[in-house]
Amino acid sequence: MSTRVPELTDHLGYWLRQVSNHVSHGFARKLADKDVTVAEWGLLRMLYERKPCAPSQLAQEMSLTRGAVTKLADRLIAKGLIIREASAEDGRAQTLRLTAKGARFAPALAALADKNEIECFAHLSAADRRALKRILSETVARLGLTKMPLD
Repeated sequence: MSTRVPELTDHLGYWLRQVSNHVSHGFARKLADKDVTVAEWGLLRMLYERKPCAPSQLAQEMSLTRGAVTKLADRLIAKGLIIREASAEDGRAQTLRLTAKGARFAPALAALADKNEIECFAHLSAADRRALKRILSETVARLGLTKMPLD
């Protein structure tokens, strides 16, 4: 007697991965047209409407290493979107903040995130979108997931 092996499609994880890949790749393509990666967008968004912030604090909030934040920051500095400067409180420490260009650019990128979400989930009612968000956020909390999904 053979044991039944479930189909891939019998698992919620299969469906979550299908949707996640589609949403993520669609957003990554939209950002690529603007010469920004998803990870760079994450850091830009963290800095938007915020006082200058220590890279170590950003690393903690984003659940990234300090080295990863430094690499992201270096790329965004090269693009003129953020600046690294001495801390106002401690001149030995450094902070990151958006440049004027970065502050103008962030809302346009946020609009791309909104457009991507609409394209992917417009078929759901507002109540279904709220329910899906609630279910997923409860699952994230139950699993203790803290790392910002940037890849």
